[in-house]
Amino acid sequence: MMPTFDIVSRTEMTEVDNAVQGAMREIGTRFDFKGSSSSIERKDEVLLITAEDDLKLKQVQELLRGHMAKRKVDVGALDFQKPEQAFGNSMRQNVLVKQGIERELAQKIVKTIKGAKIKVQVAIQGDELRVTGKKRDDLQAAMALIKASKIEHPLQYINFRD
Repeated sequence: MMPTFDIVSRTEMTEVDNAVQGAMREIGTRFDFKGSSSSIERKDEVLLITAEDDLKLKQVQELLRGHMAKRKVDVGALDFQKPEQAFGNSMRQNVLVKQGIERELAQKIVKTIKGAKIKVQVAIQGDELRVTGKKRDDLQAAMALIKASKIEHPLQYINFRD
């Protein structure tokens, strides 16, 4: 059996829910939100932010980011879509919670590792990557290389097997 590890991108949805609830509690108690109809709701892997205007929308985004960070959810997993006008002057914005590694990114990671001439094999398995090598040191070198390549997407390294 050769040493392997998996590169995945998973966002813990229970922690996302906790962060949303925390942000909503704060919106409910903050004076500057008094009487405002600002809210955050989650439907599957999409968060919907509604706010009265641009300023409130930005404040809600900041609250959400802060509460995500407190719950150890990588804010890189949040993909803020373009805000759109809702009824009246209010604003609405979808925020996608990324799960898995998209094909394009997976190919970029494979290319990066191959380009570094580290003695490992990388296989794309659905929305995850499996890295296999003869030596544990090669696997660690591959891991260090990916961490150093400043990928915006949150990645986790799991199932390290010798």
